[in-house]
Amino acid sequence: MAIRPPPLRGQVVLITGAGSGIGAAAATELQRRGARPVLVDCNTENVQAVARSLGNDVLALTSDVTSMEQCEAAVAATLSRHGCIDVVWANAGMASFGPLSHTDPQAWKRCMDINIHGTFNTVRSALPAVMAARGYVLATASVASFGHAPFMSAYAGSKAAIEAMCDAWRIELASHGVGVGVIHPTWVSTPLVTEGVLHPSFVRLRATMPGPLGREMPAARAATLMVDGIERRDRRLWVPGWVRVLHWLRALLHTPMAERELLRAVPEMEKRYVEGLAQVGALASSLGPRDLARILEQPTE
Repeated sequence: MAIRPPPLRGQVVLITGAGSGIGAAAATELQRRGARPVLVDCNTENVQAVARSLGNDVLALTSDVTSMEQCEAAVAATLSRHGCIDVVWANAGMASFGPLSHTDPQAWKRCMDINIHGTFNTVRSALPAVMAARGYVLATASVASFGHAPFMSAYAGSKAAIEAMCDAWRIELASHGVGVGVIHPTWVSTPLVTEGVLHPSFVRLRATMPGPLGREMPAARAATLMVDGIERRDRRLWVPGWVRVLHWLRALLHTPMAERELLRAVPEMEKRYVEGLAQVGALASSLGPRDLARILEQPTE
C-alpha cells in the first residue's frame, strides 16, 4: 500500500532562488496551502520584497548557493526559527548562452557553479534536517536536461547533471524515508526567459520550436503545478503535463531528423551572436543583464 504524503499545512519549505520567478510564485502558492515557506536568494532586496508581500512572519535570507558555508548558515537560521525543514527545494539557477567557439568561459563556469554546485550545496546542507523529518528533496531541472539545444551547452549540461543527481539521490535516500523529486519545466515567464529576447540568437532559436514547444507558461500557473507535485511528493514534476511525453521520447530528440531545423538555424544564430559580440563583448553576450551585473559586482582576486 502506498504511503499517503503528509498535508502541506504546517510544513517548512526552504526554497532557493525565491526572490523572483518560479521561486517567488511558488512561495505564494505554498503559503496559500498552509505551508511555511523560507525564502533564500542572493538578492537581498528582491527576497525581502517577496517576504513582505507574504507577511511579516515569513523568513527571508540572503545566500549565495555556490558557498556551502552560506547554505549552512541559511539552514541554521531556518532551524532556529522553525525547528525543522520538511522540504528543501534547490531552485536557484541561471543560464549562459553562446556557441562553444565564442561563449565567455567565466559565464559558462558560473552557470555550472550555480546550477550544479548550488544544487548540491543546498541539498547537502539541509539534508540532516530533511532526513530527521522524513521529508522531501526537490530540484529544478528543465526540459533542457534531455533536450539539448545549441548555444545552451552550459545550461543543458548543468540541468542534465541535476536530473542525474536526483535520480541517484532518490535511490540513496529511500531507506531513510526521504522522497526526491526533479522538475522538468518548459518555457516559463520568468526573468531568466524574458531576458532571452535581448539575444537575437536566442530569438532565432525559439523560432525553431513549433506549437507548444515554444509557448511560455505564466509563472503562477507553473508554480501551481509544481506545488501540486510537492504535495504529492512526486518523483518527477512535468510542467506542463505534456512534457512527460517528450521525456519518454527523449532518445528521438537528437536524431538527424529532429535536429534538422536547428542545423538550419545555427549559421544565422552564430552570425547574430558574433555581431553582438563586436558591440558588447563576450561576457555581456553570454549572460542576461541580472547575471552580468552579479558577476561584475564580484570582487576580483
